[in-house]
Amino acid sequence: MSIFKFYIWGMSKKQANRNQLPDHLQRIVIKVGSRILVNEEGRPNLEQIERLTGQISELVKEGREVILVSSGAIAAGVESLGWEERPTQLPELQMAAALGQSVLMNHYATAFSKLGCRIGQILLTHADLKNRERHLNARNTMLTMLRNNVIPVVNENDVVAVDEIRFGDNDVLASMVSALIDGDLLILLTTADGFLQVEDGQLKDRIPVLEAITEDTLAMAQGKGSNWSSGGMASKLKSAQHAAHAGTPVVIANGLKSGIIRQILDGEDVGTLLLPRKQPIKARKKWIAFFHRPQGDIFVDDGASKAICMEGNSLLPVGIRKTEGKFGVGDLVNIKDTHGKTIARGLTAYSNDDIERIKGQHSNSIKDILGTVRFDEVVHRDNLVVLEEG
Repeated sequence: MSIFKFYIWGMSKKQANRNQLPDHLQRIVIKVGSRILVNEEGRPNLEQIERLTGQISELVKEGREVILVSSGAIAAGVESLGWEERPTQLPELQMAAALGQSVLMNHYATAFSKLGCRIGQILLTHADLKNRERHLNARNTMLTMLRNNVIPVVNENDVVAVDEIRFGDNDVLASMVSALIDGDLLILLTTADGFLQVEDGQLKDRIPVLEAITEDTLAMAQGKGSNWSSGGMASKLKSAQHAAHAGTPVVIANGLKSGIIRQILDGEDVGTLLLPRKQPIKARKKWIAFFHRPQGDIFVDDGASKAICMEGNSLLPVGIRKTEGKFGVGDLVNIKDTHGKTIARGLTAYSNDDIERIKGQHSNSIKDILGTVRFDEVVHRDNLVVLEEG
């Protein structure tokens, strides 16, 4: 598949960026990676922090709402501890984060204070956003801060996070925050100029606009970055895809370029813009689709795929071909078509073992097979989010 399918034809690159963004961008989530905030030795780059805070303060003074998702705490902690490189063991990483959070926030507080801005820190784990009550509490706290002209500075709570409750990296966290607070735009600042086309293993031209992210797109993503970062372009593309599915446009751009945030908001031809889905998703369905981790997969036939994607129907057992993974009642599952593509996600009313017994059968046969009927639907449409728009 040619990469050129991702361009928007019939308009210049600058027009594509400007015309595809909303007219007014009020609520903006900005994620800045460690490589933007630290130098090659892993020490905080105070000049770069001042440049970043200067750009953000301009937006706040214009009346915009800005949420900053910031990496860099572990790197700041490593410097405080006098270590020469980032550790690899979890206890050492958590200790570095414990020291580094206060150091990093002190740098931000000093820089923003000079510009007349106030900040507040929010530390999250995946469990905070998966739990519905804590999810709403986090949202309400951020929105209250924004109403009171306080800039939320968000980071993962590395001190207590383990694999089961980690986001993975701050690209994922930023996409979840943008969905959480209904952001108008998510900006992922990195050291690359955007997503670059790859030919014969060589990085070529920047791609200004992506209509969607496919397996071909992800295959071109390069590397992790550096020893001081945990993400990479593949992570940014996947995170951008989640935000776009939730309805937020995303721009991946070079955070080391002077005035980059203003250039993005002015519609200049910088970075790579990923367009959002056309149909908005309601808040509860965002919570279902993007704040849970799928525990398994349900593969469906073409008829069920059409019924779900184009007709807005529930998933019935008759359309199921097979399951993969171990999951129970109420778990989130991916719903995949005959090609293995995830077309939807939803909360299942049956375990994988029970689905294997009733797959391909009509709903009126469930009682005869299982001895009881929980629901006629395996995944009810109220608990299902379509990711592949019909």
